[in-house]
This record gives sequence, structure tokens and C-alpha cells, in this order.
Amino acid sequence: MAVNLPTGLISHTRRVQSLYKKAIRLLEAYYDERDAFRYRAVLMRKEFDDKKDIKDMITAYHFIELGEQQLIDKQHYHPRRFPDSPGGVAYQREVIPPDWVVDYWHPLEKAQYPEYFARREQRKKEFVKAWISQYGQSTAGHH
Repeated sequence: MAVNLPTGLISHTRRVQSLYKKAIRLLEAYYDERDAFRYRAVLMRKEFDDKKDIKDMITAYHFIELGEQQLIDKQHYHPRRFPDSPGGVAYQREVIPPDWVVDYWHPLEKAQYPEYFARREQRKKEFVKAWISQYGQSTAGHH
């Protein structure tokens, strides 16, 4: 599973936005009933709004660090995940077949899409021609 690691500097505003979103997602994991969740979400928003006008960056940084630590301390044992997100029930479930599978279609199936397959055959010829001009003719199998 891929790990998302930040590769550059993250602005204070972006850290606050990320913290807020993670906090809301955490509340969703804890509160199934919509009214209970909304009540807690409004209280959470008030906490963020109360601290939005802090001008001292050291204090603001301290609050961010405190919030991120609280988020870690209060993690849900079974957080909700979107189905298609990593860890979700449908993550990477759909297998996309490779392009060459279309070459094995029955001629009657191909006849249903004549323009597509005519263009496909032309592009395959162009690809082979470009390959040969870039890498040369293959000598494998030509004994």
C-alpha cells in the first residue's frame, strides 16, 4: 500500500484545512446519527473559528501541533473509509483489462464497430513502423 508523504513545505493555512477535514472525518467515525454528528461538527468549527485570528505564529503553530496530537490520540478503532479509497471495501476491485484483449474479439464482435477497428489497425501499423524506425528490426526468431 502506498504511503502519502508530503514532499515539500506545507503552508499554515493548508495544515489548518487538513486538520479540520481530518477532525470532521473523525467525528463521522464516532457519531452515526446525523444530528449528533452535526452538533459536534458545529462545536468543532467554533473551536477553529475562535483561533483563526491568532497573529502570533508560534502560538498558532502550537495549536496546530496540539490539534494533530489530539487527532492521533482520539483515532477511531475502525474509521470510516470511502469504498474506492485505500482500505475501502472496493479499493482496486475493478480490474481493467489490457488493451490487447480487444485483439482477441470474435470477428462478429469487431464487425459491430467497423470504424473503431479500422482506425485501430491503422494505428497498430503506425506504432510498428515508429518502433522499427526508433529501435530497428527485431532479429529474434529470424534464424
